[in-house]
Amino acid sequence: MEEKILIALDDSQNAIRTVEFITRIFSPGGKDFVLFSIVPDMAALCDMNSPELTPYFLSQDHSFMEIREQKRNALLSVLENAKNILTDAGFDPNRIHIKIQDKKKGIARDIIDEAYSGYTLIAMGRRGLSGVEEFLFGSVSQKVIHTVKGVSVLIVN
Repeated sequence: MEEKILIALDDSQNAIRTVEFITRIFSPGGKDFVLFSIVPDMAALCDMNSPELTPYFLSQDHSFMEIREQKRNALLSVLENAKNILTDAGFDPNRIHIKIQDKKKGIARDIIDEAYSGYTLIAMGRRGLSGVEEFLFGSVSQKVIHTVKGVSVLIVN
């Protein structure tokens, strides 16, 4: 069985470090790689879960959609850059796929759901939270590690 590796990326520097690490620890042949990003919803992007402000946010829907599209384009740029890093390292471009989707359940849950569709490994960066922030809020990588079953997880610092 050939390996299928999910590389979960956001638009942080940790994402690029993750891809660079992959090029050092894996040999180029025999694996399919999916470079995967989730576009956060506007409530998360703008922290607009306030009932008092909902009418304002609804009236500004067009502006928020533009911001969301800019976020999607930024993520797509990261994924394309990641693909270039892999192909420059000798990985087969026909075995590197880009997948971007809108947030459905939550970033960590969406990564896990994708991983359950036939991947042997999830590779992702550890977000640069402070110790206190990570303790209070958790990180996507922590949530993935503690929730996923049957799929290995590689966390890159």
